[in-house]
Amino acid sequence: MSQQTTLISWNVNGIRAAERKGFLDWLDQGKYTIVGLQETKISHPDQLSHELKNPDGYESFFHCATEKKGYSGVVAYTQRTPLAVKTTFPGAVLSGEGRVIELEFPEFTFLTIYYPNGGSGKVRLAYKLEFYKEFLEYVKGLVAQGKKVIFCGDVNTAHKEIDLARPKENENASGFMPIEREWLDTFEAAGFVDTFRMFHPDLADQYTWWDMKTRARDRNIGWRIDYFYVSENMRDAVKDAFILPDVMGSDHCPVGVTLDI
Repeated sequence: MSQQTTLISWNVNGIRAAERKGFLDWLDQGKYTIVGLQETKISHPDQLSHELKNPDGYESFFHCATEKKGYSGVVAYTQRTPLAVKTTFPGAVLSGEGRVIELEFPEFTFLTIYYPNGGSGKVRLAYKLEFYKEFLEYVKGLVAQGKKVIFCGDVNTAHKEIDLARPKENENASGFMPIEREWLDTFEAAGFVDTFRMFHPDLADQYTWWDMKTRARDRNIGWRIDYFYVSENMRDAVKDAFILPDVMGSDHCPVGVTLDI
């Protein structure tokens, strides 16, 4: 028998800061099946409160950046016990900087990812593009094994002009450069579906990140850079995809999908 499953992705821009802003209350009220967070900014889970490590009703799995304090990091909170958890992947880039965690379940394989930002120069842009390349090869391999794949997170790129408020002004800015956007084209060409655009193909003014310095959220001058993708063999299981712009606590807001699986 199928059951309704709700998955959430959120770049919290510091999990301890999110806790101070009410994250645990939000998590408890939502009763989500799986919540993947990015940019936790911790180097070890022992830096967290007992409640953040063990929220009521959830198991937690962390991948932290040990190379640099207060940087990157992901966590998955799940109400269902996974068959396996993975934080080490093929390639020189994918396993570094605490950016990926994979949970395997009987029905699907779930990955939450904090993709690199390419905005600090050519070296980091090259790193970001290599990350995209290694990640795509990896998830294509999962599908080739017959797995159903869901991946979510802060992709750090807005795909189409509809996905940011001011596309013309940002066409040469990292996060909207053609060379970055082409990778999202490549994801889709490889058989991965942007779930939000499945249900809302032409809906504009839907963003997931706003610049804090300019108070852009007050004016909804934002970017849609947080995504849920599913492999084509999971398309029919997706019943809804949504953005939660009214949830505060970060410069990003949560995004989610509802599955019948």
